[in-house]
Amino acid sequence: MSRMVVRPLLARTILRAARWRTEGTLPPRGIVVGAPHTSNWDWVFSLLLAWSQGRHPRIMVKKEFFSGPVAPIMRATGAISVDRKNPAADLRKLIASIEGSDDFLLAIAAEGTRSKSDHWKSGFYRLAQQTGLPITLAFIDGPSRTVGAGPTITPSGDLAADMDLVRAFYADKRGIHPEQRTEPRLRNEA
Repeated sequence: MSRMVVRPLLARTILRAARWRTEGTLPPRGIVVGAPHTSNWDWVFSLLLAWSQGRHPRIMVKKEFFSGPVAPIMRATGAISVDRKNPAADLRKLIASIEGSDDFLLAIAAEGTRSKSDHWKSGFYRLAQQTGLPITLAFIDGPSRTVGAGPTITPSGDLAADMDLVRAFYADKRGIHPEQRTEPRLRNEA
């Protein structure tokens, strides 16, 4: 059996066995914002959602995960190493690879951390503006045991209005550890 058949079947089987359900459909191309990001399990369930739909997203992960025993797992699952202290070079390479692909799906945890914070990182929005890629809002909700994809939006340039749409969508999404959830608000919102 080819990997194209095995991954979706395996992902659906694991989700069913774990008693998690999926909702919505991921597009073949775009930026996927995953939130709330409150647990290491977010990565696992997000990959299972994508794989269950035959998608193979690239996931931005801090470079520290690319050393030691988890490094091969990171590379095998499509993770992209990002130096959070100096991301410019990594982002230039990423943008070049986006421009050369018809089915590039990039997943970003906009909160940037599993801990509660004051705001989200704005990189997903800036990257969407720079590349022209739409943003799909994906979620994980522990209390309902649901992982899914919501609406896809194209940044309008009106940051406050776009973030109001984002906040409305995530208002009832709690994550695996709801107490760690960060409200969808960017530092540079007016």
